[in-house]
Formats: sequence, C-alpha cells, structure tokens
Amino acid sequence: MKILFLAFFAMTTSCTTAFASGTIYYGSRAGMEVTIVSMSGLDTSHAEIRTKHTRENAVAFCREYVQKITPDCIKQELATPLNDLIQANCKTGVFTDFAGDRHQFQGRNPAAGSTAKYRLVDLQTNEAADGSSASGYPTNMGIFRALCPRTAPQDD
Repeated sequence: MKILFLAFFAMTTSCTTAFASGTIYYGSRAGMEVTIVSMSGLDTSHAEIRTKHTRENAVAFCREYVQKITPDCIKQELATPLNDLIQANCKTGVFTDFAGDRHQFQGRNPAAGSTAKYRLVDLQTNEAADGSSASGYPTNMGIFRALCPRTAPQDD
C-alpha cells in the first residue's frame, strides 16, 4: 500500500498545476480547461485520460478570458466541440489532442534558433510546432506531459 501511494504521489507531483488540480488545458486561452474524470495506463503504450467539459469549466473561461460571466457565454463555451478522451502511446510519443488530431513528441528540437525546446509534430500536416501558443505547442506539451508524466520532459 505504501509503495502504491508513493508511485501515485510521484506521478501527480510531476504534472502541471492544472493537471494536479484535476483539470487539463484544451486550448491556449485563460480558462480553457476541462475536468479530469479518469486516467488509466499513464506512461504506457495505452495511456488514456477521460474528461468532461463542465459548467464550472465554462464559468472559469468566461471569468478568466471573456471577463464577463453571462448565461450566453457559458452556453457558447459548453457548445465548444471537444473529445472527452485523449490518448497516447508513450513509447512512440504519439498522442491525441481534444480535437482528435494526432501529434508526436520527438524529443529535443534540433533546429537552431527555435523557440520550441522540444519537437512536436502534427502527424496530419507533418509540421512541427514553433513554440508559440498559436502553434498549439504549450497546450500539446501539457497534454503529452499529463498522459506520459515520466516519459515527457518536465522543463520547458
């Protein structure tokens, strides 16, 4: 029992603040979070995290990003199409985001002068994220870290 607790503690302390609080970011804007419902197989070839986009998540988005909590804002945010499951093969670095797009973590970025410390490739377009929020880099690194907490680098 003590070993199980220590293993759980090690996994949860190596995750991002949002992940440790029971949420994970689906986008780069303030408050773009969903609530974690369950996790299984983290750091394996079948890692999965199930989530739910809750009213509380929508209120947080409206408060933090829109800066006005209204019934219409909450309704619009809850209507955002998101998958409730993200998955990864932590051995190959392939993972999905909340839109269902597949990406691959390919280790340290060899490109000189890049703002992206690590190479994240969109497998549909074969384009590497450039490190900016617009490229999805911070969000996708967060997703990979949540699914593969011991495999993914924790610095950025």
